[in-house]
Amino acid sequence: MIQCAIISLGCPKNLVDSEQMLGLLKKNGIQITQNIENADVVIINTCGFLSASREESLANIHTLEMWRRDPSHPLRALIVAGCLVSRDREALVDACPDVDVFLDVFSREEIFNVLQTILSKDVSDVPSQNFLPLFSGVPGHVAADTHRHPLLPPHVAYLKIAEGCNRRCAFCAIPLIRGPYVSKPLPEIISEAKNLAASGVKEIILIAQDTTVYGKDLKTPDGSPQNTTLAQLLAALSEIDAIRWIRVMYLYPQNFGDDLIDAFASLPKVLPYIDIPLQHINDRVLKDMCRNTTRAATLELLEKLYARIPHLAVRTAFIVGFPGETQAEYNELLAFIRKQKFQRLGVFEFSPEEGTAAAEMPRSVPEKTIKKRAETIMKVQRDISAAWLRSLIGKKMDILLDVAAENASPVGQNTFIGRSIYDAPEIDGCVYVTGENLHVGDIISCEIIDSYEYDLIAVPVS
Repeated sequence: MIQCAIISLGCPKNLVDSEQMLGLLKKNGIQITQNIENADVVIINTCGFLSASREESLANIHTLEMWRRDPSHPLRALIVAGCLVSRDREALVDACPDVDVFLDVFSREEIFNVLQTILSKDVSDVPSQNFLPLFSGVPGHVAADTHRHPLLPPHVAYLKIAEGCNRRCAFCAIPLIRGPYVSKPLPEIISEAKNLAASGVKEIILIAQDTTVYGKDLKTPDGSPQNTTLAQLLAALSEIDAIRWIRVMYLYPQNFGDDLIDAFASLPKVLPYIDIPLQHINDRVLKDMCRNTTRAATLELLEKLYARIPHLAVRTAFIVGFPGETQAEYNELLAFIRKQKFQRLGVFEFSPEEGTAAAEMPRSVPEKTIKKRAETIMKVQRDISAAWLRSLIGKKMDILLDVAAENASPVGQNTFIGRSIYDAPEIDGCVYVTGENLHVGDIISCEIIDSYEYDLIAVPVS
């Protein structure tokens, strides 16, 4: 039996695409394996968002190309898919001649047909960039995710509710890669969520490039607006009994209306965890970033969120070193972070991305200055995070157990690594839970007994 492995790089949206491709192959008799070195087929689902992610993708491709050229290696097919293909297309084909085929983000449904064609060749054939064309799908649609092979623990899953983006933030290349914003129909999302729940998923994480504008593009058969909103979607998902936690990622400050705030405040399954990338706080920088918001609007929104949503934690992200960012503007951002004390925060060093407006702006901030600014913010945030986590000691919280960690735990035997309602997979901290008769996938009530800079330690309580 043909065995296929995947290297999935980049964001959760890419992970869903990877799971869908594997599911389609599995449906057609291909065995899925985690053993990349011994796989007959390897798919590299690439990220093309930032220069560092592109370099990581290329490094993986070139390593697998060496395997593909080695007659003694079992690798029979190397497929490169995803955002880097959509972004660089022909240049990537020229740079990677030992890849059998390239699939952009809108061509993932072709995966089995493509693999059949590759494997129909004689096994001794040398791959050629002329063997198969570059598969480029048509932007402007969002495919159903109905055949997924899970790459996360079976109790948690991302649920893609839209594809693409209509925003034109000056620093971001996503609209160039994934096309215009297209919402997945609400009944389709509910069906996918029910299937995930039936498979054992307890936490679903809604993702899109911008979840706040979900549904605004949906039309009735006669072309009238459906008036579907993210708040309505959250209410409908909350009716699925087996789903315990609903987490929402990539909420933007614009379009965060009162109905959505009410949904977070009133729906028990919707976690009081808001991931809202603010990018900056200085008005001039925000204008140059094309963020369509202001410092005053940001402060007003944050005040409303904290006032109306009980026990809220906010995750955000900022960019330092954007073209033209002065020391005074950076100082304003740093003071804002110190005052707001965000529970979760990440910082990006500005990277000029080809095809974006910011790439054409004069780069006035030296690399060393950018790096120092990012390091300073993260040092400040470490102290903020540590203080917030210390404030949780003695409190009772529900913890979802992700994996047993007897050999990796800093707190001893019979320990599991879990997450609280404030911890998204892979990007936030974790909770070490020690106790007897615990099982992966359980959501258990715990008391927090200690903390680190980003992680917590807990014990079960009855």
